[in-house]
Amino acid sequence: MSSTLGEKVRISLFGQSHGEMIGCVIDGLPAGEAVDAEALQAFMSRRAPGGAYTTRRRESDEARVVSGLFQGKTCGAPLCVLIGNTDTRSADYEWMKETPRPGHADYPAEIKYKGFQDYRGGGHFSARLTAALCAAGGIALQILSRRGIDIGAHLLSVGDIADEAFDPLLVSHECLRKASTGFPTLSENAEKSMKALIDQVRAEGDSVGGVVECAAIGLPVGVGGPVFDGLENRIAQAVFGIPAVKGIEFGTGFAAARMRGHQNNDPYEWRDGQPVLLSNNAGGILGGLSDGAPVIFRAAFKPTPSIAQAQQTVSLSAKRDAILEITGRHDPCVAVRAVPVVEAAAALAVLDLMEMN
Repeated sequence: MSSTLGEKVRISLFGQSHGEMIGCVIDGLPAGEAVDAEALQAFMSRRAPGGAYTTRRRESDEARVVSGLFQGKTCGAPLCVLIGNTDTRSADYEWMKETPRPGHADYPAEIKYKGFQDYRGGGHFSARLTAALCAAGGIALQILSRRGIDIGAHLLSVGDIADEAFDPLLVSHECLRKASTGFPTLSENAEKSMKALIDQVRAEGDSVGGVVECAAIGLPVGVGGPVFDGLENRIAQAVFGIPAVKGIEFGTGFAAARMRGHQNNDPYEWRDGQPVLLSNNAGGILGGLSDGAPVIFRAAFKPTPSIAQAQQTVSLSAKRDAILEITGRHDPCVAVRAVPVVEAAAALAVLDLMEMN
């Protein structure tokens, strides 16, 4: 299994959903960078389970840094973070090796790893690993903030209910922080409607998908590179490492395919001694390089595949059809807790490219 991301700043995620612990190793961090442990823990608590609209699994997600820091600052050595798994119910998954869950990696993993994979709770494929991703990304966010770069996200939609979108040209630091406490929307009306929908699908034993919108502001012009080193490429790679992500778009994204060139192009104006963009259909990236406008992208999350309704599957040993009824604790909408995870993934991609520039 390859669970490594980045070139200059490299992270490696380790552990399984029901193992003793999960964590990350970050190599290549610049030395002398302070890590605020309280701020990191506060960031990780946004992803932690146990809320009214998430899985009932309870994990404190306490991040314990065991190497890479000296007197509160990075010292040049690889930085390792450990996060314990304390609320596992492995018995809920004993049937999984025999009866693959629809929408999960159970069957292809059984074939690829010849039955030796840890199947409990999805093992290394589990979204539990996003806690370790948040630990690494939370540190990256602190470093980027000191360089004047701020990254934030919100829940743009759940099902067919939409939140307010970021203004593509006027994203402020205050706007990015608005969704960082409580339910992650910009609009109170959207929050109420989304919560009602999530309550409904949970009661039905079902789940619902959603879209997370993320923005990065303060990037200097020219971060990234052509072809495979593009800022879009690197962010997309990191974001697709988040389980349940099925699509990503930058700027106007797929809507650009329905536009004409004169509508989609972002014109310039000379203002205060420099060129300024008058629109941001490109999402802040041209030719793989940041163009000075806010970097804006959206990630689509599928509905949680673990649902309480009966589903058709197969019995691998009996070689016949079977009906699966899943027990356990699952998110009715994974996109709710994914908001800080998207921020973390974006921060790691941006920091890596900044160190390469």
